[in-house]
Amino acid sequence: MARVLTGVTVRAVRTRATAAAGWPVLVRRLLGRLGLLAGVLAVVFAAVDLLPGSAAKGALGADATPEAVAAKNAELGLDVAWPIRFLRWSAGLVTGDLGVSVNGQSVGELVVAALPETLMIVGAALAITVPTSMALGAWWAVRARRPARRVVDGLTTASIAVPEFVVATLLIVVFALGLDMLPPVTTVTASGALQSADMRVLPVLALAIPQIGWNSRVVHAAVVDHLADPHVVQATLDGIGPRTIAVRHVLPLALPTIATSAATSTGMLVGGAVVVETVFNHPGIGNLLSSAVTAKDAVATTAIVGLTGVLIAVILTAADAVRLAVTGRAS
Repeated sequence: MARVLTGVTVRAVRTRATAAAGWPVLVRRLLGRLGLLAGVLAVVFAAVDLLPGSAAKGALGADATPEAVAAKNAELGLDVAWPIRFLRWSAGLVTGDLGVSVNGQSVGELVVAALPETLMIVGAALAITVPTSMALGAWWAVRARRPARRVVDGLTTASIAVPEFVVATLLIVVFALGLDMLPPVTTVTASGALQSADMRVLPVLALAIPQIGWNSRVVHAAVVDHLADPHVVQATLDGIGPRTIAVRHVLPLALPTIATSAATSTGMLVGGAVVVETVFNHPGIGNLLSSAVTAKDAVATTAIVGLTGVLIAVILTAADAVRLAVTGRAS
């Protein structure tokens, strides 16, 4: 027993030592992601600015006079080159100023108004993804027979390969146009609230389905790996049922891998929400981004992309930190 405890202690000390050496890696990785994001934001700002059309004329209307358009350009700072405007906007980030949209509204206020709805559908999709993928992945690895395994394998692969906007379109065709069960798009009242709560169902499903496919495969692989552990084999020989083995002996060992996958999926859900909200005209960050691009609003577009990118970078780094704390490896 003493030797066993000593071995466990040695492995724990080695894991802590490896983890301690890995934290600087996480810091460098986060800084690298933020540096890459800064470059992406510059490209986004330039791309929106170079789109055809005039942001000032779009804000004033088609009947605006050249003098009014010139005055609006001066008011918004659009009469200077985009690199200068990008540097000015970047400098404002130090004080938390996200800039002003072409319609004269504070971008920060627009984001604050739209963010709660995005977080709501992302949270609901994650709440569906985690238990569903754990149950499906464990059943797939432990109890499913060969035909069922092939079906689940094909379905999960397809759900990962198909983009969110395709999943959203299929859901509209089936549940809105075919079965007439759910509304195909989101409509809001004069106050900006959703006209009915069921308008969140299809956006949530469109986000959850690809992540259920991905996480189910992760759970399946983790469970299969631990089914070969000696204590699990012994439990099987002792006549313990597959469900008990999965719940008591296998899933606890697979939880670090599952938790890391779920944290990664959170970042993917945030990115996917931008696409899904545009398809369903849902009043969140994605819809706000679509409107900004249509209006050729470089400031609002870059601010939204930047906030989304920072959130994803932090979540992915948190997933790396979970993996490092549990396994002692940063990747």
